[in-house]
Amino acid sequence: MKRFSIAASIALLVAAGVILVPARAAQGPPGVKAPATYKVAFDTTAGKFVVAVTRSQAPHGADRLYSMVKAKYFDGSRFYRVVPNFVVQWGAAAKPAVTALWSATIPDDPVKGTNARGTLSFAATGEPDSRSTHMFINLVANARLDGMGFSPVGKVTSGMANVDKIYAGYGEQPQQDQIASLGNAYLIQQFPKLDYIKTARIVP
Repeated sequence: MKRFSIAASIALLVAAGVILVPARAAQGPPGVKAPATYKVAFDTTAGKFVVAVTRSQAPHGADRLYSMVKAKYFDGSRFYRVVPNFVVQWGAAAKPAVTALWSATIPDDPVKGTNARGTLSFAATGEPDSRSTHMFINLVANARLDGMGFSPVGKVTSGMANVDKIYAGYGEQPQQDQIASLGNAYLIQQFPKLDYIKTARIVP
């Protein structure tokens, strides 16, 4: 896959409207190798949905997602960026100390599938190997993201109607630096209507 310069990559990401997550030093708990296939059940304030993951499609991303879910990382995580006809994004833990603990980045995965409606991908900074914990679900077909290195990790197999209901009234107003430093304390005070993840669990 053709590599862009860092500056060019960032410019393309900004133009596409994809959030740029702040780069962080590698740290945090060791990862866990995920099974060949697994499902994650998300119980949210907008309703439930299930994401199916096939590890061979994006091994590094699949392992990171599995590790976070097993650690209950997403419990209480707000959907802080919802852009109609584009994406729903989340990935900061309820407590900033937990977000910082998991700030280790993971290597890029080759793009083996397209960012179709309902697919789940990791956000990135525009630099190589910059994915950490922030993720988005494509609300529409976003094939333009494929060439930018956004490798789909999984796909919503049930409950997509609930994903569509996630509150979008704040758009892109929440600031990621504030989320990183203050966590839910900031989001609850400033953006009380945000939907959030009650629990995310591996389906037995």
